[in-house]
Amino acid sequence: MTSVVSRNPAVEPERSTTSQCAHALADRLEHGARALATFASALTDVEWQTRVPKDGRKIGVIVHHVASVYPLEIQLAQTLAGGKPVMGVTMDAVNEMNAGHATENDAVTKEAALDLLRVNSAAAAAAIRALSDEELAQAAPVSLYSDAPLTCQFVLEDHAVRHSYHHLARIRGALKR
Repeated sequence: MTSVVSRNPAVEPERSTTSQCAHALADRLEHGARALATFASALTDVEWQTRVPKDGRKIGVIVHHVASVYPLEIQLAQTLAGGKPVMGVTMDAVNEMNAGHATENDAVTKEAALDLLRVNSAAAAAAIRALSDEELAQAAPVSLYSDAPLTCQFVLEDHAVRHSYHHLARIRGALKR
């Protein structure tokens, strides 16, 4: 005779297989994206077109930039989560990508940038929440950091999670508010 044993939710609560750390990282990413979106949505057209000192890009382009690189930042972290090295990413390549983005998106509208920020930050947060503690702790060489072996969590914190906070601070500084 075969018996099937199933979990009784009244007796045994469902176990969470999701990482608390991953949830916290995703929450921080969402908080930063919301802060950037809230600030950017209140900008005037003149402020949207203001260039950030030392950076040279328009504020609107920078908001769109943050939104547009979430998928790439998540892809790099997922590469590390899989135990594979990140190769070929250099500051020259990043600068070239950012310059190309600025040229291609010079006339980006506030609506388009904020919509992309909303969509891509939600997707990035979902991807982060899908990571296990083991994946977050996985380390491999990262070319952007002189092939230092870095964890998936570090790369998330230094890129996807930090990105909106970093640029919001620079935008506030440019507008002196």
